[in-house]
Amino acid sequence: MESQRNFIIIGLAVVSYFLFVAWHQDYGPKQEITPVQEKTTTQIEINEEFPSEVSTYLPPESITKIDELPQEVGVLKTTQPSINLIHVETDVFKVHIDPRGGDIVLGQLKKHLEIQSNPDIPFTILRNSDGRTYTAMSGLVGNGMPESAKPRALYSSTENSYSMSETEDALSVTLRWTNDEGLVINKIFSFNRDSYVIGVRYRIQNTTSKELSATFFGQLKRDQMPNEDTMGGFGISAYLGSAYSTKEQRYERYDFDDMNDNNLKVTTKGGWIAYLQHYFISAWIPDQEKINTISTLTPGGLGIIRVMSPRATVQPGEILEVGGDLYLGPKIQKDLEQIADGLDLTVDYGFLWWIGQPLFWLLNWFNSIIGSWGLAIIMVTITVKSVFYPLSNAQYRSFAKMRTIQPKVTALKERIGDDRQKMSQAMMELYKKEKVNPLGGCLPLLVQMPVFIALYWVLLETVELRHADFYFWIHDLSAKDPYFILPLLMGASMFLMQKMQPTAATMDPMQQKIMQFLPVIMTVFFLFFPAGLVLYWLVNNLLSIAQQLYVTRKIEREFAAKQAASKK
Repeated sequence: MESQRNFIIIGLAVVSYFLFVAWHQDYGPKQEITPVQEKTTTQIEINEEFPSEVSTYLPPESITKIDELPQEVGVLKTTQPSINLIHVETDVFKVHIDPRGGDIVLGQLKKHLEIQSNPDIPFTILRNSDGRTYTAMSGLVGNGMPESAKPRALYSSTENSYSMSETEDALSVTLRWTNDEGLVINKIFSFNRDSYVIGVRYRIQNTTSKELSATFFGQLKRDQMPNEDTMGGFGISAYLGSAYSTKEQRYERYDFDDMNDNNLKVTTKGGWIAYLQHYFISAWIPDQEKINTISTLTPGGLGIIRVMSPRATVQPGEILEVGGDLYLGPKIQKDLEQIADGLDLTVDYGFLWWIGQPLFWLLNWFNSIIGSWGLAIIMVTITVKSVFYPLSNAQYRSFAKMRTIQPKVTALKERIGDDRQKMSQAMMELYKKEKVNPLGGCLPLLVQMPVFIALYWVLLETVELRHADFYFWIHDLSAKDPYFILPLLMGASMFLMQKMQPTAATMDPMQQKIMQFLPVIMTVFFLFFPAGLVLYWLVNNLLSIAQQLYVTRKIEREFAAKQAASKK
């Protein structure tokens, strides 16, 4: 019995460890990173054609820095700012485009709210203000191209504001740039209804008398500060950082530490680059038939990941079109897998993805039938519990048999006293005589651990649960219970389960204290966990209690019948 209890303690300790690791990563204090100070007068210009900064429109000075790998110090240079941003609104987007370079400096998602209680504020995924930097940049480098201009090219547009009407399924925004030699470049942004993909195409009209070369690049630039969204005073984030894909490696993380240590540079056919955060993603998807180069750099403490397409030539009189697609939106797997190979893997379930994927499929299937993510979580819990019923049944039968021989264990303790070695030997003989396996309750617990951990990541990564309403006081399954009712109920159910399990006669006082405090420790952890996860654990405990009561009463009836038969 003592060995069984030790195994159970070890199993619960492992669960607690994984919970603590997950809790610390997702809710624990984040390392303070000092924001990059914005320079307003001068900036070192690096002798290369790739820009690392968009023009800043607040405050009214802006700097353009050009960098290269490796960086070399050049001369000091300042540039004039963009004054009028181009506003674009569709059914899913509110986007601001800076005419200086044609970069997207603000991206808001109208179907996802910043705060659930305020329907007028859409979620902001890109921004270049209020001390935060997260922008989607793109351009052309090469002889005579816009990024060769210093300062960066200033595009013109026929309108300062574009809006997709209710009768339109697509919207096109065209920016225009010409140089002194008559070269005409149109930068075309394409938006489609109910789509988070923005097409970015450059149409190059070579009206000059010489051959030109053009290289398209798309890059994402972000500060290294943690996200601002909080839950109960604890920062909430899954993985925060960049990622990329190659033909050989469909999904690879490259976080800020990796960026700061080494500049990435890989070449691949197709591929994509992205920045990931909790529930949302920004990604550049270049031409998948071309050989593209992916690289990173960290100018001024910022993190840039870039994809560059191969150089193309434009003969005099020719028209060439190059570009890529930009995804700004939620991490919805069925949509991401249609956009680029491996992009759906950014919905990351960790090392237990092979368990997490079927669980998500099951969760999504139940929701499609019931129409409630909370009820879908309950149905998944019931399904998982049903799958593990044979194992759980063996566990509870073991517990029940241990309870039936408790009087004999107590008698042994009274007869033997405090001799622990002799008591252990006597109990093993009793187990053998009564055909009781003291380890029968351990395996089911250990087998179910990976399922719980995988489900934790599924519920953490599923954007559909963000702001998903449930019944009564639960209005967001991805947030903690505002009144802590579910965690307290979960703790009470765990305490009841503990009381229903037999107590080992040979358990030392330290083990007893650990077992007594486990429900308290788990409750403290769950206070700040998403309500959807706590709901799963509470329902799982209630089902376990019901199953244990049923099995225990059945075993007790069998034992009583056996005892009665032996007396005849």
